[in-house]
Amino acid sequence: MVEVQLDSENDYPQGLLIAFSACTTVLVAVHLFALMISTCILPNIEAVSNVHNLNSVKESPHERMHRHIELAWAFSTVIGTLLFLAEVVLLCWVKFLPLKKKPDNPVQTNSSTITSGQAAAIASTSIMVPFGLIFIVFAVHFYRSLVSHKTDRQFQELNELAEFARLQDQLDHRGDTISSAVTHFA
Repeated sequence: MVEVQLDSENDYPQGLLIAFSACTTVLVAVHLFALMISTCILPNIEAVSNVHNLNSVKESPHERMHRHIELAWAFSTVIGTLLFLAEVVLLCWVKFLPLKKKPDNPVQTNSSTITSGQAAAIASTSIMVPFGLIFIVFAVHFYRSLVSHKTDRQFQELNELAEFARLQDQLDHRGDTISSAVTHFA
């Protein structure tokens, strides 16, 4: 992922190091989980796609593990991307925080100004936060569109099944009326 060489002379905030370490670990774990699910499921999907028997598709483990596949997708795509954005921000803080401002006049130092490293870290944070918000808005909109489409398709399929059942019922009753008419004339 990222090799970080920390400056041993700099006193990093403990919370920053813990957040960076935790974010890196969770980011790697999330992507490894998604990779494991993808690696286990993909060969099965390819094998089933080559079989033209509909019962084989229904019996396939990838159909039974549909929730796991969606979870892996959500972890890798949504959570992984958010963690990656957070990782970049934390990495900027870890790498740029040790940079000290070189005083032009050692006698006159102002402790209220920020160092160039802090300015760089603040700049990266102020750039990434809007991108993170845009990503979240897009992800919610995209997921809602997918759910809406899936719901509409399911509703359409239910209507088609209801129409099919109605036609089947009409055909069944039609046979009853024809047979009663034949026995009436006989």
